[in-house]
Amino acid sequence: MYLTRSQMLILVAAAGSAALLAGALAFQYLGGLAPCALCIWQRWPHLAAVLIGLVALKAGGRVLPVLGGLAALTSAAIGLFHVGVEQKWWEGLATCSAGSIEGISAADLLNPAADVAAVVRCDAIAWSLMGISMAGWNVIASVALAVLWLNAARKA
Repeated sequence: MYLTRSQMLILVAAAGSAALLAGALAFQYLGGLAPCALCIWQRWPHLAAVLIGLVALKAGGRVLPVLGGLAALTSAAIGLFHVGVEQKWWEGLATCSAGSIEGISAADLLNPAADVAAVVRCDAIAWSLMGISMAGWNVIASVALAVLWLNAARKA
């Protein structure tokens, strides 16, 4: 089967989002790094981009690649907000930056046998590479994927 230039770009962009999701899940389930709320929020647009990519490969046109690009940019925007929270440029969400115990019952808090996970803070960098946190790498990768998506739209 022959792929057009647009379809090839869509395939690479969707695969990039799938790889970012796989990496995040590997850090979580194999590396033991529990995600914060902002980490989870950054995953959803990538899932949308993968699904858009699957449809766009069959349907063609310019609209779906533009939507894929918007999904990637949405993840980049959430990631940029997360980086700002990590760097203390601005306040984060009260539910993950203030050590909140919201949603945990008083009985569980007082029960030493209860398995109550520690709150994962959005303002603490759990992992970094070359001084860039996972959220920062997501911003970089998501912007690159958005460029691929938008080039696919232009070539359609």
